[in-house]
Amino acid sequence: MTLLTLALVLASAVIHASWNLWAKQIGATARQAALMWLLTGISSLAYAPLAVWLYLHGDWRPSPLALGVTMASGAVHIVYFLLLLRGYRVGDLSLVYPVARGTGPLLAFGGALALFGEALTPAALAGALLIALGVLVLTAGAPIADRSKLAPGLRYGLATGVLIATYTLWDGWAVKGAHIPPLLFYWGGEVTRVLLFTPAAMGQRDEIARLWRDERPRVLGIALLSPLSYILILLAMSTGAVSRIAPAREVGILVGAYLGGRVLGEGQRRRRLFAAAAFAAGVIALAVG
Repeated sequence: MTLLTLALVLASAVIHASWNLWAKQIGATARQAALMWLLTGISSLAYAPLAVWLYLHGDWRPSPLALGVTMASGAVHIVYFLLLLRGYRVGDLSLVYPVARGTGPLLAFGGALALFGEALTPAALAGALLIALGVLVLTAGAPIADRSKLAPGLRYGLATGVLIATYTLWDGWAVKGAHIPPLLFYWGGEVTRVLLFTPAAMGQRDEIARLWRDERPRVLGIALLSPLSYILILLAMSTGAVSRIAPAREVGILVGAYLGGRVLGEGQRRRRLFAAAAFAAGVIALAVG
């Protein structure tokens, strides 16, 4: 993993954890169709000028396969985000986020080795295991504000992790195998999500107006930063090994756990520091492996 790839991954991790905090804060009361339509609509409009410019000034042109891959990715990301919002509604950020962001990339790590034929080095394996250890430290016996949230938080965290692995491998192949430009690929998926959510959102116009009135800063933050965090990862995957990038981006778990403890009062300082050491060592091992 080059220094540029590592920088993209780390920047994405910090951005990703930040917008997940806002999603947790909004998701407790928002109706999902209204929130998703508003977020994807703003994102697609905000990134449209850059996407159009890249298309007009680039050599890539969509094929039926590329369009199908892009639309399928958009649908998978819808299921992922709905599961994530539901998990935040029933569980703590400092539980759901680490479980989802830890199990998903580890599944993607194994899948990338099998599907893309990427080499498994001792350093890469050690890095993945260290990141898994960090997830375990954050979740095993972690304090939960409401114990009734433990089981549903784990279930939704694991289900979200499976979707993360699915879209990581699918999207990794799209930018590496099908050679779809990352920003155009993500923007096409975002447009797909707007179209799929429009019928349900039209019945929740009052909720859309409320979200825009009461939660505008968070809505804008998620809408702009969520695509950016993933576009950075797509850029990294287009040039680097998916089996390295998928686990390495989970240094964001540390940021998410910190925000859950600092902002929402969910975590423990000593546990987070120990996990931080495991994550840091894991990212270094993946970078050199």
